[in-house]
Amino acid sequence: MSEVEGVIEKIQRPADLSIDEDEDDEDIDETLSERLWGLTEMFPEPVRNVCGAISSFTLSGVKIGFSFSRCALWIASSSAAIMVLPIVFESERAQQHEQQLQQQRQILLGPNAAVSGGQNMMPGMAGMMMPGQKQ
Repeated sequence: MSEVEGVIEKIQRPADLSIDEDEDDEDIDETLSERLWGLTEMFPEPVRNVCGAISSFTLSGVKIGFSFSRCALWIASSSAAIMVLPIVFESERAQQHEQQLQQQRQILLGPNAAVSGGQNMMPGMAGMMMPGQKQ
C-alpha cells in the first residue's frame, strides 16, 4: 500500500476505527539482543565498561565457586567412604554380636536373663562360665 493510499484511507475512516501506529513496527526485524545492544549506546563508555567488568567478574566467580564446590563435595564424600563407613560397619557388627549374645542368654536362662544379664540370676552359678565366654 502506498503512502497516498494510506493517507486517503485514514481520511475516509472515522477516528475510532483508524489503524494503530503499532502496525508500522511490523516492518522492523530486530532481535531482542539487537535491541538491547542498541540500548547500550545511551550510556557513556565508562559506565558500559564498568558493567561489562562486573558481569565478567561475576561469571568467573560463579565458575570458580562451582568448581570449588565440586571438588569439596568429592573430597568429603570420598573421605566419608574411606574413614567413616568402616566405623559404621564395625559398630553394626558389634550390635549384631551383642544381639546374638542376648538371644543365647535368653534361650539358655529364660526370658528374664536377657534383660538382667544373667550373672546375678543364679547365685550358685556366679563362678561358672557360659559356653562361648572367655576369661
